Amino acid sequence: MKVRQLILAVAVVAAGASAVSTSAFAQAKEQFFPLLSYRTGPYAPNGTPWANGKQDYLKMVIARDGGINGVKLTYEECETAYATDRGVECYERLKSHPGVALFDPQATGITFALTEKVENDKIPLMTLGYGLSISQDGMAFKWNFPLMGSYWTGADILIQAIGKREGGLDKLKGKKITLVYHDSPFGKEPIPMLQERAKMHGFELQLLPVTAPGVEQKATWLQVRQSKPDYVLLWGWGVMNSTALKEAQATGYPRDKMYGVWWSGAEPDVKDVGEGAKGYHALALNTSGQQPKVMQDILKYVHDKGQGTGPRTEVGSVLYTRGVIIQMLGIEAVRRAQERFGKGKVMTGEQVRWGLENLNLTQAKLDALGFGGVMRPLSTSCADHMGSTTARIETWDGKKWNVNPEYFTADEQIIKPMIKAGADKYLADKKLTRRTPADCQS
Repeated sequence: MKVRQLILAVAVVAAGASAVSTSAFAQAKEQFFPLLSYRTGPYAPNGTPWANGKQDYLKMVIARDGGINGVKLTYEECETAYATDRGVECYERLKSHPGVALFDPQATGITFALTEKVENDKIPLMTLGYGLSISQDGMAFKWNFPLMGSYWTGADILIQAIGKREGGLDKLKGKKITLVYHDSPFGKEPIPMLQERAKMHGFELQLLPVTAPGVEQKATWLQVRQSKPDYVLLWGWGVMNSTALKEAQATGYPRDKMYGVWWSGAEPDVKDVGEGAKGYHALALNTSGQQPKVMQDILKYVHDKGQGTGPRTEVGSVLYTRGVIIQMLGIEAVRRAQERFGKGKVMTGEQVRWGLENLNLTQAKLDALGFGGVMRPLSTSCADHMGSTTARIETWDGKKWNVNPEYFTADEQIIKPMIKAGADKYLADKKLTRRTPADCQS
C-alpha cells in the first residue's frame, strides 16, 4: 500500500518560516485527520485534485491559524486506488491513531464497507455528496454524514431540471430517460429514486450499466442510439465520463440532452472532449475559480511558500474546491465540538460526531471563513445528517463551465418517506434500534 504522509510543524509555519516535517506519529495533544485518497489507477485524474484540495486547506489552516483554537493539526494520506479492500485497510491502520477526528472515505463502496465498523469504533464518516443515501436519517445512522446531498437528492434534482426544461413535470409522461451508470454501489445508488419519479410522472426509465472503469462503452452507446431516449443521465466517475461524452459524439447523441451527477461535472471530464462536449449539463454542488477569499488564502499561505500539494493552476478547480469544502467541514466540526467539550482540547471521534451533528454554517459564517459564493449555508441536526439539499445546473460551453444561478431543492416529501423506509429496513436487518430524542441530548 502506498502511503503519502505530510505532517507540518505548526509553530514553525505560523512564525512564517519554512515548513518542516514532524514525527510520523501524532502526539495525543494533536488532532489527526486521516486522508484516504486515490492518486493511482483509472480514477486518479479526478481523485487527485480532490485530495489536493483537502490537503492544501489543512496546510493553510496550519499556516494561517496555527491549528484549531491552539490545537495542532496533523494528517496522513493513505492510497486506496478507489478499491474497497484497500480503503478498508487504510481505515484499519489509521483508526487508532491518537487524536483521530473522522474519515472521508472518498468512495461509496468504501463507505458501505465501513458503515458497520464505525458504529463500533465510534468514528464518524463524512461522505459529502456520496455514500449511502438513507444515512441522511441521523436517528438511524448515528455515524454517517452525507453532507450537502446524496445520490437520491441529486437524482431528484436532475428530474426536476428536466421537467422544468420540458415545461413541467407532467410533460415527462411518455418520455424515455436513460441512466448510463457506473456498475458499482456508486452508480446503482440513484436507481430507487429514479424509479419512484418514473412511477410518479409516467416516463420510461432505461438502465444501462457500464463496467468499471468505463473505458469501453461502444455497446452501451449503440443501445442509446437504438432506443433514442429523450434524455441521458450520466452517473460516471473518472475516465468513464469523458469516454461517455466521446461516444455520445461519435453516435450522434446530442450532448445538450445529457445531464451528469456532480461527480461527472468537473474539468477532467470535459477538457479532453472540448467542443465535442458543448452543451453537456451536470449538477454543481459548488462554484469554481480562484476568486473566493479561501482560494486566495490558500495561494498566499501555501502555494506562495512553495508548499502546494499540486500545481497552482489547479487551485479553485471544481474537484479541488470540493476537497477544500470537505476539509473545511471537518475542521468546523472539530471547532463546533470544542465549543461544547472544551476549546484548546483534542476532540475524540464521538465528540467530533456531535460537532458534525450540530453544524450551523450561516451565510455570515461562510463569508467569514472565505467561502462566500462557494457553497450554500448548511445546518445539521440529530435527525438530519445532510444539512442541505440544493444544487444548481452547470453547462459546458466548449471551454469552461457556466453555472446557472437558479438553485433546485430536492423534494423531501418524496425523499423522506423513502429514507425512513430504507433506514428502518437497514436497522431491522442489522438488529439495531432507532435513536430516541433523549439520545440526542447526550
